[in-house]
Amino acid sequence: MTAAPTAGGLLLRPFRAQDASALIEVHRDPVLRRYVRNRVTGPDDAARWLAAEDRSRAEGSRYSFAVLEGGALVGQVVLKRGAPGSAGSEVGYWTAAAARGRGVAPRALAALTAWAAETFAADGLLRLDLFHEGDNAASCRVAEKAGYPFEALVPAAPPRHPVDGHWHSRPAGNAAPAGNAG
Repeated sequence: MTAAPTAGGLLLRPFRAQDASALIEVHRDPVLRRYVRNRVTGPDDAARWLAAEDRSRAEGSRYSFAVLEGGALVGQVVLKRGAPGSAGSEVGYWTAAAARGRGVAPRALAALTAWAAETFAADGLLRLDLFHEGDNAASCRVAEKAGYPFEALVPAAPPRHPVDGHWHSRPAGNAAPAGNAG
């Protein structure tokens, strides 16, 4: 597998046990909690979350990266891989409240996209999909900046998806335009 992705001024690496405290702090943000499924509210939640991320990476089904800036946790990007040899995968991300509005998410997502294309091209990866709740305008902007054009509305499917969503997609090997990732 290729090296972890990098992005201008950002370090992307697998989460580690020592990220637990920062993860708990980031998850105190009510905006983040509104959009994430697995909330981290204390040390036990953090340990479970980190263990699940480690297991998924070992299984090859999910590759989660801590996004660090100056040593501080400022976000997460994740590649959710389908079955081996599947043509499509899903990407996701969140940004810590203190880092929003600085281009962290689009830069990290562009780096993850390039990494995924390089890492899984020989395994048949052709397409990357991004889904977000339709009322999350910031996620729409991030997707577009990272080269994921809007494809379609996705009907709500409560309880897991209580509101209509947006589907963005792009070819896995198609790099984002240089001016859009910042």
